[in-house]
Amino acid sequence: MRTGVWLVGARGSVATTSIVGALALRAGLADPTGCVTELPELRGPALPAFADLVFGGHDLVCTPLTKRAESLADAQVVPARLVAALTDRLAAVEDDLRPAPTGGSQADRADTLVRELTAFRERHALERLVVVNVSATEPVAAPHPAHADLDALRAALAGPDEVLPASSLAAYAAFTAGAAYVDFTPSTGARLPALAQLAARHALPYAGHDGKTGETLVKSVLAPMFAMRNLAVRSWSGVNLLGGGDGATLAEPAANAAKVESKQRVLGETLGYVPQGHTRIEYVEDLGDFKTAWDLVTFAGFLGTRMRMEFTWHGCDSALAAPLVLDLARLTAAAHAAGHSGPLPELAFFFKDPLGAPTHSLAEQWARLRDFAHRLHAGGADGPRG
Repeated sequence: MRTGVWLVGARGSVATTSIVGALALRAGLADPTGCVTELPELRGPALPAFADLVFGGHDLVCTPLTKRAESLADAQVVPARLVAALTDRLAAVEDDLRPAPTGGSQADRADTLVRELTAFRERHALERLVVVNVSATEPVAAPHPAHADLDALRAALAGPDEVLPASSLAAYAAFTAGAAYVDFTPSTGARLPALAQLAARHALPYAGHDGKTGETLVKSVLAPMFAMRNLAVRSWSGVNLLGGGDGATLAEPAANAAKVESKQRVLGETLGYVPQGHTRIEYVEDLGDFKTAWDLVTFAGFLGTRMRMEFTWHGCDSALAAPLVLDLARLTAAAHAAGHSGPLPELAFFFKDPLGAPTHSLAEQWARLRDFAHRLHAGGADGPRG
C-alpha cells in the first residue's frame, strides 16, 4: 500500500530523524529498533512496508533537509554514516517539502495546503495519505463559536480572524483533502467538534495527542502499579530538563502550560485522585536534542508507613519519537484502508493524552493495540466506525 506521510514541521528534529530512519530501513542500513509495528505481535500484511512510505511536508523554515540531517549527526542524534549514505535520497525528499503557507485568510492557507496534499498524492500515485503534526507545541487554543459547527467554521475561515491554531488548520486541510491525521504534539489539532464533523463527513480516521516518549511513558507503567497494589501515592513531582527546538518553544509560558497539563493527566486518571506535586519543564540549551527527567514519588503502605521512590530518565527525544511517528503513519493508513473513521482510541499506547481512551495503563493500552492490529491483519472485520 503506497502511503504518503506528510509531516507538519517537516524540517524539525523529529521529522528529519523520522525521514532518515525510514530511508535507512528501506535501504537495509539500519534495524527497526524502537518501531513497535515491527514486533511480532503487531507486524503483518495490513501495514504499509517502509519501502511504501513516501515523505513530504511543510515547514516555516527553509533549511535544506540534508543540512538538518547533518546537524543532527553532529549532535549524535543520528549516525553520520547514515546521513552520508542517504544524501541523494534526502535530496529527493527535499523536492516534496513546501514552505508553510502564510498571508491571506485562513481559508486561503487551507486551500493552499489542500492543493499541495492533492498534488503530492497524484504525483506519487498514493493509495493512502496521512498528515502527521510534529511541529512546535502551541498554547491552548482560545475558544471560538465556529469551533462547534463545520458550516460556521468554513464561513469564519474566510474572514480576517485567526479562527484555528496552525495544528487545527492542518487537520482541516488534511480532512478536506481526504487524508487521515495524527497529532504527535499536545496542540489542539483535530480536537474540535467542527473538525470531528469534517472527518466523519469524509469517513477519515485520526489519532493523538502528544507522543509518549519519556517521563510520561514511565508514569504510565508505575502509576497502575501503585493503584493495583493499593498503595497511596501522596505526592509525585518531576523536573524535566530539555534543549533543542522543543525546549526553546516550551520556555514560553503558554506552550509550557499546555505541555504540563498533558503530562499530568495520566496520574489523576490512573490513580483516581491527584496527588500533591507538579511537573516542571525547564529549557537548558546545552542539552540540545537530549532530555533528562527526575521524578520523586512519596507513598504510604500498610499501617501508613511512609516510603519513597525516585527515577531518572535520560533520552534523546527525536530518536525516541521518530520510530513512533513511522508506527502511527503505518497503523493509521491501515485503519483507513480497513474502513475505520473518527478517533482511534486503539492507538492510545503512543500518546500522553489519547483521544477516546478509557485507560492510561500502558499494559492495557498495549493489549488493545495488539488486538486492533490482529483485526487489521485479519481484514478489519469490525468494520467502519463513525
